[in-house]
Amino acid sequence: MQILQTLQERSDNSCELCGSKEHLSQYTIPPSLNETVDNSLLVCQTCLNQINENEEMDANHWRCLNDSMWSQYVAVQIMAWRMLQRLRAEGWPQDLLGMMYLDDEALALAKATGEDKDDSEKIIHRDSNGVILEAGDSVVLIKDLKVKGSSMVAKQGTAVRNIRLDHENAEYIEGKVDGQNIVIITKFVKKT
Repeated sequence: MQILQTLQERSDNSCELCGSKEHLSQYTIPPSLNETVDNSLLVCQTCLNQINENEEMDANHWRCLNDSMWSQYVAVQIMAWRMLQRLRAEGWPQDLLGMMYLDDEALALAKATGEDKDDSEKIIHRDSNGVILEAGDSVVLIKDLKVKGSSMVAKQGTAVRNIRLDHENAEYIEGKVDGQNIVIITKFVKKT
């Protein structure tokens, strides 16, 4: 809860992307495995739904990025960059992207989800049945898996929630099993 309080204080209880003061929650930018103040931001439900692609993108809603892209917080800059990349076909986001500056480390993290690539260039993760997996999905293990580097065995039928995608290898996802972050091969999971 400490991270959420810090985010609320730094943002004055406002969405760090659009400025809304309603229905706020913490969002940790993928592919981060650990939640920290440095890789999290406070977002409203409208922004969160569009970030997670749970609802159709409303390009006019994101005109707020003209202001938030200048945030002093790197997590906010990264999300502004990613959303501008998703909207670049609209035209106006191209101008903002041309003005935006991210240092090399922040830019590498911003590009980690492939927002800057065309759909034909993106890595697609599929489960054992060929169903497309996305960040935040829940999966079930379809066989017992020995976890390398430990004596732990992840049992068949174990649910793994809120998975993260490896944006360099289509066969790897990451998730928590028994409180431990592990890498799982996609052919051993089924989307729920």
